[in-house]
Amino acid sequence: MARITLEELNEMDDEIPDEEEEPMDGEEQNRLFSHWETIASTHQVTLPQAMAGPIVQMTRHNRSREPVPYATLSKHEKCEEITYEERLYPAGKWACITKGEPKYEQSISMGFMKLIRYICKENSVGCHLGMTVPVINEIHLNKEGTELLPEVITAYYLPEEFQLNPPLPLDPEIQIIERAPLQAITRVFYGTTNEETILREIHLLWELLGSADNVLREIYMVAAYENPGVPNRRNEIWFIRRTD
Repeated sequence: MARITLEELNEMDDEIPDEEEEPMDGEEQNRLFSHWETIASTHQVTLPQAMAGPIVQMTRHNRSREPVPYATLSKHEKCEEITYEERLYPAGKWACITKGEPKYEQSISMGFMKLIRYICKENSVGCHLGMTVPVINEIHLNKEGTELLPEVITAYYLPEEFQLNPPLPLDPEIQIIERAPLQAITRVFYGTTNEETILREIHLLWELLGSADNVLREIYMVAAYENPGVPNRRNEIWFIRRTD
């Protein structure tokens, strides 16, 4: 099963050309695709040839990434280090896709491959929309809180210039959704994101919070920021405050 994530496309390090450089020739494009085939193979997956064009576009536009807007409500420290913070994300339009593969990594990979194509060109305006970070993966836990359910919603925040009039996706699986304001308790963690690390980070944040009756316990979000080639790449676990 093909697998490529936002984390694998956000930063190319030395692989990133300037947008003002001449277009890539065939050899350079093949080299770039081979680079990502190698990355995909480390995850025991195959990168489909159909992703070659979107990979080139994402690489060219990679240095320009718009942050998802938010306001910091509070920061909590322990031993002079921030353990978690609370943020308010305003209402906004997101492109969302839901996948329910057997593993978390498969669901986010399958979903984000489709979002990449929407971002790059497969939209009603036919142009590259621009990247925003983080991309959010909404996950659901069983009632015991011991396992992730297969269904994952992968969401890409539309850049500010497209918030009022979002380009429509050509892929019917992608939906443009206006999300209400979101109050999130966020904690940074570093390294890989899989079911094991996510469950561990959820447990750690609950230990820090203690009792919190107004926090959802079956829905969480994982925010992806960086390329997995970064040894200690940044992620965040988000707990969601109840709105009722």
